[in-house]
Amino acid sequence: MLQKLKPKMLLPLALLALNANVASAQSTTRGPVDPGVRAGSAGAGGALANLSSGELAFFNSGLADFTSQEFLADGLGPRFNLDSCGVCHSQPAFGGTSPAKNPLVDVPGRFPANVLPSFITAQGPIREARFRSDNAVHSLFVISGRIDDTGNATACTIVQEDFATQLQNNNLSFRIPTPLFGAGLIEEITDKALADNLAANATQKSSLGIVGRFNRNDNDGTVTRFGWKAQNKSLLIFSGEAYNVEMGISNEGFSQERDETPSCQLAKLPNDTTTVDALTPADAISGIEKFTFFMRFLAPPAPSQIAPGGQASISNGRKIFSDVGCALCHTPTLKTGNTSVVALANQGVNLYSDLALHHMGSGLADGISQGLAKGDEFRTAPLWGLGKRVFFLHDGRTSNLVEAIKAHRSLASATTVGSEASSVINNYDGLTTTSKQDLINFLRSL
Repeated sequence: MLQKLKPKMLLPLALLALNANVASAQSTTRGPVDPGVRAGSAGAGGALANLSSGELAFFNSGLADFTSQEFLADGLGPRFNLDSCGVCHSQPAFGGTSPAKNPLVDVPGRFPANVLPSFITAQGPIREARFRSDNAVHSLFVISGRIDDTGNATACTIVQEDFATQLQNNNLSFRIPTPLFGAGLIEEITDKALADNLAANATQKSSLGIVGRFNRNDNDGTVTRFGWKAQNKSLLIFSGEAYNVEMGISNEGFSQERDETPSCQLAKLPNDTTTVDALTPADAISGIEKFTFFMRFLAPPAPSQIAPGGQASISNGRKIFSDVGCALCHTPTLKTGNTSVVALANQGVNLYSDLALHHMGSGLADGISQGLAKGDEFRTAPLWGLGKRVFFLHDGRTSNLVEAIKAHRSLASATTVGSEASSVINNYDGLTTTSKQDLINFLRSL
């Protein structure tokens, strides 16, 4: 049986946030200020309302597995990034994104054959590393020499990737964990609703240089929508891939080991499968299905009506968000279709995204192609829950929302076109400081 991690107290959010009144009172000479992570309760991490008793049982089973620590006997590794999904997705609650205190720094102390890569720091974001030369994720750590209560990997002698050389050769691209709140609602938005939304306001979008297109499944042509480049079609695919890529645990969705060194195989293959003789359906399904049900039934984050900056500032910021053009890509609300899950059917989804790919210019380009997405294209990141996030942009390069906004303006290069958001950021720059602050306060209220 897997050992369950006890929920840990995260860093007090109040310590991460500036006083909202101070942020609202900045002088026009200083410019807007990011008030920081919004204080108060997480406002996320629970199940959708109106789930049936069976659906809630599957959610709770998924939550238990999602927050479990994986061991050698579970198939951890041979190469992996971390040994629990919940630890990576923990800000501001399980299902979120990278916390303020980086758990990756503790891994070398528990797995003796590893050193901490230079791009992983105690106060920096959890990062996944990809090589631009092959587009693939290269795991940070190995199980070599590890002994735990379930297995012995002393016969495994594989070594870590040479990240120092790859960094020197400019071959590394980083990603941080995407928040999972409300993922089931995103999964149920119809392709037609997405296409109609992308086609809307064509004249205004064209005048600002906004185009956008969808990443699509190579076989059936339907819109893919999960991941930083919308590379995954469904939550089940997303879950199976993450289980294999992030923890090295093969499963019924991804059956082969990423590193097949015989001396490092300490569990049956694939590592995680359906338990056909289990007493209950929730116990029978495999780990990736449990993760999927957890994500599918995870409620969206709750916004604040008054913090930071007060209701009037937030209301004005919401209007400005639309006026300058942000809402042309970060669509405030889409709607799900008809589905067998009542809690997901015909619901408004306040995700603030069109789920489409947009060119983001040379400054944000990561050089990674996935599906139709080129090296400078990213899915419009959903903004719901933004008020509780510590790190921004695909690689977590900043914790300052003002800097993240400015990074959306980016020039063309020899291999990229300019950012589709540049004209919108020009509009933002033309605002008064008070209006900019209202916009920031609105975003931090989400």
